[in-house]
Amino acid sequence: MMFALLFSFLLFVSFLCYSILGKIFPAKKNFENRVQHYLAIEVKKETQDEVRDKRKTFIKILKQRIQKQVLTKEKNTKLETKIARAGLPLKPEEFILFQWILTAFAGGLFYLVTENWLFILIGGTLGFFFPKWYLRKKQRNRVARFNEGLADMITTIVGSLRAGFSFPQALKSVTEEAASPIKEEMEFVLKEMQYGKSIEDALNDLKERMPSEDLDLMIQAILIQRQVGGNLATVLDKIVETIRDRTKIQRQITTLTAQGRLSGYVIALLPVILGLVLYMIQPEYIGTLFQHPIGLAMVAAGLISGIIGFILIKKITAIEV
Repeated sequence: MMFALLFSFLLFVSFLCYSILGKIFPAKKNFENRVQHYLAIEVKKETQDEVRDKRKTFIKILKQRIQKQVLTKEKNTKLETKIARAGLPLKPEEFILFQWILTAFAGGLFYLVTENWLFILIGGTLGFFFPKWYLRKKQRNRVARFNEGLADMITTIVGSLRAGFSFPQALKSVTEEAASPIKEEMEFVLKEMQYGKSIEDALNDLKERMPSEDLDLMIQAILIQRQVGGNLATVLDKIVETIRDRTKIQRQITTLTAQGRLSGYVIALLPVILGLVLYMIQPEYIGTLFQHPIGLAMVAAGLISGIIGFILIKKITAIEV
């Protein structure tokens, strides 16, 4: 121990003396050495650019292979629609690549933490389904925010129509006043109309991106008015009243069913969390469940029962208005 400390101290003193002498007596470099130094820097920069280009090319080739071999045209279209609904700046092949990387990372991480091969499968499964869950969550949140601002958007359109504006001009006024995601969606609708799409096609595309019953009601009213005529502002005003009444009832139902939904989450998560905590505290105590056939059968029965109970509670508390 004393020898190691003495060696470390001598090494530190030698490095300190060398640094001080280097500052006092700097080495004189001639012009050729300086030129060689800058040439080496340029070569190093070029090498880094080449490596960066190779990485970009590899990622591009990997995306193309995923698009050709994994994603069919139908799957690519569906996944592209889901990503657009979620508002994520990703392409379908990038989403699949991220899903694969997260699957491998989660499986390796669970194995490093637990040192049990069974948790590679558990971690990989969680890593595979986490991007899908996150995508659905982003979709729900974005559609919910869209529905919250839909009544105000229609009110803005009604005010613009009564002021003498055309329908495209009313949509433009919405983009100037509304917040996200209504602002982005209306801008996309106007951009499609500028590129040559009709109002009907642009609104139908909006309905595909935003699966909202209130939005569908508004679009159907607009399309019917364009075919048979009538006062669009009055019709949209009635739709705003309907949307506000429905939103009020939905919030009341959400408040009344909060306890039931919380019970479903507790039933689903409590056994899993408790099992992980027991495994971390004393692996031998709960390890029999994952080694003995009867224990594996009990774990499978518990998982199936918990999933069935969670689904039933979700069905009971999901009241449509």
